[in-house]
Amino acid sequence: MTVGCTAADLVTAIRAAAATVAEHRVELIQLDRAIGDGDHGENLDRGFKAVLAALGQSTVDDPSAVLKLVATTLISKVGGAAGPLYGTAFLRASTAVKDRAELTAADVAEALTAALGGVVARGKAEPGDKTMVDALTPAVQAATGESITEVLTAAAEAAQAGADATVPLVARKGRASYLGERSAGHMDPGARSTALLLRAFAEAAAR
Repeated sequence: MTVGCTAADLVTAIRAAAATVAEHRVELIQLDRAIGDGDHGENLDRGFKAVLAALGQSTVDDPSAVLKLVATTLISKVGGAAGPLYGTAFLRASTAVKDRAELTAADVAEALTAALGGVVARGKAEPGDKTMVDALTPAVQAATGESITEVLTAAAEAAQAGADATVPLVARKGRASYLGERSAGHMDPGARSTALLLRAFAEAAAR
């Protein structure tokens, strides 16, 4: 996947992401329990397990189709805000790379940009609101490099820094916003899961 990303490579990356979500399920539950309703880790884990099942039953043969399958599965299987937001992100990414048999580093950066646009359009959030946008925005800004590994590694590092930066913020969107000042002092679970997914993609690309 370091040179170009085929549908098979992307499926491998999605499987790695699903394993990462399962590994960090409890962490995401605890983060969400502090400022939300506590279901982010459970919902995301259930969604990616459904994605794995869907991939196992499908014959998708190009990267765009893989991303679209992930999107539709997450939208239909994941409750709360995560399903629509992540689903929209993957759907926009799918559209951005339509009709490309193999993705380049530039394609991956384009897909990330499209994903961010989808999340912003769906959630109406902006940087500083203490949402996944706080991780995805710097990730997109950092997503440069000559190889897919470089693009994703830079994006993942920026996303985690963005997630860390949500800790002192007061939430302005979602259930966490109901807490007002009490939402400060906790990392946003959506920002953390965004960073985790990008890290999983980067590590898959490096193999």
